[in-house]
Amino acid sequence: MSIACQIVVCGSIVPDPLQTLEPVSGATGVSLKNEMMLPSVLDPWAAHALFEAAHLAKKLPGSKVWLVSLAPKAKLQQVMMSVAQKVPFELVAVDGPASGFTDAAEVAAVLADAVKAIPGLDHSKLLVFGGWESASRGAGSTMQMIGERLGIVDQFQGVDELTVNGDGSMRILERVEGGKHQVSVCKGFPALLGWATGNLPEPVNNPQVGMVNMRAVMPALQKAKPAKTAGEGLKFASVSLPKQLRETKVVKDMTPDQIAAELVEWIAKD
Repeated sequence: MSIACQIVVCGSIVPDPLQTLEPVSGATGVSLKNEMMLPSVLDPWAAHALFEAAHLAKKLPGSKVWLVSLAPKAKLQQVMMSVAQKVPFELVAVDGPASGFTDAAEVAAVLADAVKAIPGLDHSKLLVFGGWESASRGAGSTMQMIGERLGIVDQFQGVDELTVNGDGSMRILERVEGGKHQVSVCKGFPALLGWATGNLPEPVNNPQVGMVNMRAVMPALQKAKPAKTAGEGLKFASVSLPKQLRETKVVKDMTPDQIAAELVEWIAKD
């Protein structure tokens, strides 16, 4: 297949999900307690998008993958030490907050500007990948706003599978209700895909790929420009951990409607 594309993956880092996260309010706004001390990983949703991008680029000779990430560059460097061994990509780093308390519109603006600034990017060959959701910025709207700012109208969310046909068209499976998929056909590039879990396993570590990637990752981190996400007009009335409460009772012969009504009543008490 002679079709080549340019794939830009948008993804940030998040605290390791095995850690206990405690929100706190301070002079600079809301953040996580000891956030800079928490071990971080690449956002799982973005990781799926990156792995799918690398697989597609391998199938289409001449294709290239970029990873655009907004995160504190010191933490991003730590994460890249492991991610770089997975798949080949070129990092575009933006130095800024990675917490879930940033505004989705501001994040989308910063990432879209970073994509536009990639040298030699051909809009007619462009695919923008990212997570359908996020482990920290779960607004569900960030990728959509990135696409709008880049002028990409063909957008697909909840994607599990992408097939590029010989004529350049794409067959896309999107998740819908009931465990089913909606099958869409897109005539060609550009397009934006918000990935769910995809259908590929996590690639094994390859030290040789890591060495090649890190040669470019370190200069990219050094050149990372600071991003301002002031969050003007964004206020949190309060932040707290969810209450840990367990109330169990065994009742027989209740109808689904009765169970649902009881659950709604229990939730409304909080």
